[in-house]
Amino acid sequence: MNIPEIFGIDVFSDAVMKELLPAAVFVALKKGGRFDLDPKTADIVAEAMKEWAICKGATHYTHWFQPMTGITAEKHDSFLTPVSGGVIMSFSGKELIKGEPDASSLPTGGLRATFEARGYTAWDPTSPVFVKKGSLYIPTAFCSYDGDALDKKTPLLRSMEVLDRQATRLLKIFGEDVKSVTAMLGAEQEYFLIDKEVYNRRPDLINCGRTLLGARPPKGQELNDHYFGSIKPRVRKFMTDLDEALWRLGIPAKTRHNESAPAQHEFAPVYEVVNVATDHNQLAMELLKNVAARHGLVCLLHEKPFEGLSGSGKHNNWSLQTDKGVNLFDPGETPSQNARFLLFLAAVVKGVDEYQDLLRISAASAGNDHRLGANEAPPAIVSLFLGEELSAVLDAIITDKPYCDVTPKLMRIGVTALPRLPKDTSDRNRTAPVAFTGNKFEFRMAGAPMSTATPSKFFNAIVADALAGFADRLEVSKNLKSDIAALIKETITRHKRIIYSGNSYSKEWEAESKKRGLSNLPTAVDALPKLLDKKNVEMLGRVGVYSQSELTARCEISLNNYCNIIRIEGLTLLDMTVRGILPAALRYQNDLALTLEAKRDFCPDATAEKEMLVKLSALTDKLYKGVGELDSALKKEKKDALSLDAAKYCRNKIFATMEEVRKVADQLERLTAKDCWPYPDYADILYSVR
Repeated sequence: MNIPEIFGIDVFSDAVMKELLPAAVFVALKKGGRFDLDPKTADIVAEAMKEWAICKGATHYTHWFQPMTGITAEKHDSFLTPVSGGVIMSFSGKELIKGEPDASSLPTGGLRATFEARGYTAWDPTSPVFVKKGSLYIPTAFCSYDGDALDKKTPLLRSMEVLDRQATRLLKIFGEDVKSVTAMLGAEQEYFLIDKEVYNRRPDLINCGRTLLGARPPKGQELNDHYFGSIKPRVRKFMTDLDEALWRLGIPAKTRHNESAPAQHEFAPVYEVVNVATDHNQLAMELLKNVAARHGLVCLLHEKPFEGLSGSGKHNNWSLQTDKGVNLFDPGETPSQNARFLLFLAAVVKGVDEYQDLLRISAASAGNDHRLGANEAPPAIVSLFLGEELSAVLDAIITDKPYCDVTPKLMRIGVTALPRLPKDTSDRNRTAPVAFTGNKFEFRMAGAPMSTATPSKFFNAIVADALAGFADRLEVSKNLKSDIAALIKETITRHKRIIYSGNSYSKEWEAESKKRGLSNLPTAVDALPKLLDKKNVEMLGRVGVYSQSELTARCEISLNNYCNIIRIEGLTLLDMTVRGILPAALRYQNDLALTLEAKRDFCPDATAEKEMLVKLSALTDKLYKGVGELDSALKKEKKDALSLDAAKYCRNKIFATMEEVRKVADQLERLTAKDCWPYPDYADILYSVR
């Protein structure tokens, strides 16, 4: 495989545009990163796109957008246009720039109703157009008739613009000739691969993406032998095909490896502009599933598919880069003397502390509630890890003491045959929700199926807001050097409570964080309503990322989605127990009873059969009772209740009852003959791929 030849081959890239478009049109399209095309120029661009796409085998085009379902949406129209005596293939600038899908059946949180169905898609020229499966895909924003954002892309684009504006403003105070600042993102994607035949026999995996019951296998991930282990041949073939599919679409997939749990894997791309990285990650999740299907596999993206094993996250590595290619979070050789770096670092510290609840909200979901707090997934309490050197630098600033750099720059391993390795400015803390990792910030809370747009737009917004305050103050400074130093000290002193370098899983940290006044929002139901807190509404409105009505809609959609997931899981568990587990348990008990009857004449004690029957019968009765309680809980739920009340009911009653049912079912599984159990067990699922 020749990677340079295939990379981006299905993308209407800058190189393709330079070749196919007149020079003046290309310049107009790319000018300043902004879109301002007259109808005639738009027609020229559309015609070139159409001809290129047809050469790639495309017959249709689609405005590809990201509604608030969490996945992508598309409606395909052919290039076909009837003319006298036949048809022609046409595609106009108007069709390129604007689409009109039906908005009524997608989640809007009350922004649109069924009798107000019109919605619009608008071409996003900052993200490349591509061809896939016979269609030309045009990345677009999605808005209502009244201009409200109905998608995840529009607020992200807004946040990118305000961050660019405020960061550039601050850099000009430093006297730097910078035209733009761009948020960059690299999203590590974790996932599970299981055999499709096994998957098809698990209704919970089909309906819910996770196992609702299942006893732990004798061997899980205790030996850590899967992590970075040799990749199995079948998985390697899948990964090879996945890489090719990603590369063809211009997605710079770089790293692939086994993750910590059996059947768990990860891939990571090279950094890109955050908007493009988000589009590419949505594409990547789709490709993971499609390529897996071609190999007789199923890709699971749920945050916690298997109880007792590591869940799957999406580690969002976020940074800022100028149009000159300078990473603003690169500390340099002497971070203690790098005022620009320290000021931007202070903006992050301030933003994370003041809006820790927004970052928690960005990772809030029914699925992620199972994952957060263990197995390298951070807890629900947001904190910021900076590492030994930066923490020491900030301590010196706070105390007005000179910073003495005692950190060794080379690691000495103790083997003379090995090279001395350069040492990073920080270690890695896998329990930290937000961690500085050398020249970027890693946000580890997001779950594997989540859109990177959500945490990214909040990071952009909170940092932009902090930078705006800094710029307001420094633009009127009479002594810039002194005022910058004072601002850094003041900001770090005020917000140092968010910085923590220890074990965030510990009970000690839970108590310490409470003393510090940090928020602890353990579940999605606790976190999501905080979106509408006054300070959050005011800040997101101030920076122009969300209006009040858009935030209200998103809160309602998220809570309703939580309720729907719990309902589906409850109904699925009910079905699996009533139609699968209870009949199987009763049949097995009948077999034991027949065996006991047959042995009565020559083995009157039959201790094993008697004791097993007693245990199984008691557990079956308990399961039957639990199933009745679950059925009652599902029937009593008020469909017309307020979203928050309904979500609390789902968490406190339906989900709590499900957990009790699962405990009994898992005990029953351990005592039931394997050939009697109706579903593949954990060992069957996790070790099915060779």
